Amino acid sequence: MIFVTHFLIRRGAALLATWRIWRDTLLFAARAILTAATPAAYNSATRTVVMKQIYFTVVQILPGFTLFAALLSYVLIQIVVTTAASYGLSEYALEVSMRVLVLELLPLLTALFVALRSSSAINTEIALMKINGELMALESDGVDTMRLEFMPRVIGGMISVLALTAVTSVVALLLAYLAVYGWQTLSLPDFSRVMGNVFDNAVLIGILLKSLAFGLAVTVIPVAEGMATPRMLFMAPISVLRGMVRLFFAIMLIEVASLAFMYI
Repeated sequence: MIFVTHFLIRRGAALLATWRIWRDTLLFAARAILTAATPAAYNSATRTVVMKQIYFTVVQILPGFTLFAALLSYVLIQIVVTTAASYGLSEYALEVSMRVLVLELLPLLTALFVALRSSSAINTEIALMKINGELMALESDGVDTMRLEFMPRVIGGMISVLALTAVTSVVALLLAYLAVYGWQTLSLPDFSRVMGNVFDNAVLIGILLKSLAFGLAVTVIPVAEGMATPRMLFMAPISVLRGMVRLFFAIMLIEVASLAFMYI
């Protein structure tokens, strides 16, 4: 009986801690969005941090990530086109491949790639700043850490995910045209008609919102987790691991919610 009581107490404490960190994350996201919507929050320092975030997240990886996304897109398009032709459904191949790639796979792939490349680094940086007392020192000196440290990273992460998603989607569209119609321009009207059926206004708004949600998740969760790190050095890797697990869960939740909203 005592064992059961202790187990329930431990589980209750763990659930309470989980609730608190998610609550703090949502509150931090709301503060970051409100700060980003305030014109007075922007100056040369914040713009510099935003540009650095975009450079390290987008510019440095753009050639390699675009090539990888192009190869993956081409293989999947060829699979869809070949399979559709074998069942006599070639007229649906273009639409199906674009729905799979542009609407679902490429935004998710971009979010996961940015999470692996940048989110863990952001989490580590904020956690070490918290452990070493740098955040407390900045706040003691009157520095607005939200405006100068956190909000620019959030804005940069959202722009980065949106930009990479847009670039890879355009590449997928070009490859789909080549796979279905070849190197000729006579089929551009038919291609435009099919793309118009796939990407109506509601779908475009959905892609935009999903990409922004992914961008918000890959920056807000690492920052919030880093800020919640206890001031003990051995907690830094634990904070990063915990942040990445929570981030993966959030990305999957956003994707499932997007699928449910679009197809149910």
